[in-house]
Amino acid sequence: MAGEVLMSISKDERERAIFRSRRIALADQESNRVTAERNLKIELVKAEKANTIAIAKNFLQMNLSIEQIAKGTGLTHAEIENLRDAD
Repeated sequence: MAGEVLMSISKDERERAIFRSRRIALADQESNRVTAERNLKIELVKAEKANTIAIAKNFLQMNLSIEQIAKGTGLTHAEIENLRDAD
């Protein structure tokens, strides 16, 4: 069916140009959507990491052990030690 549509459109150069322009516009929209989703995922990961770090800092202030903080946050021992040393 798509082939039939293309054949009927291909009879007129102006119609072909319009058809190509619409296909390009749809492809651009899809590309923009994918890029926006990718950027949103990146921002969500950054926000989640920032939240995890804030929680780890609170745990450090509560004098929890590095092992406990690692279990509670999923951060590595090195990441927690870096947070402790930064304060």
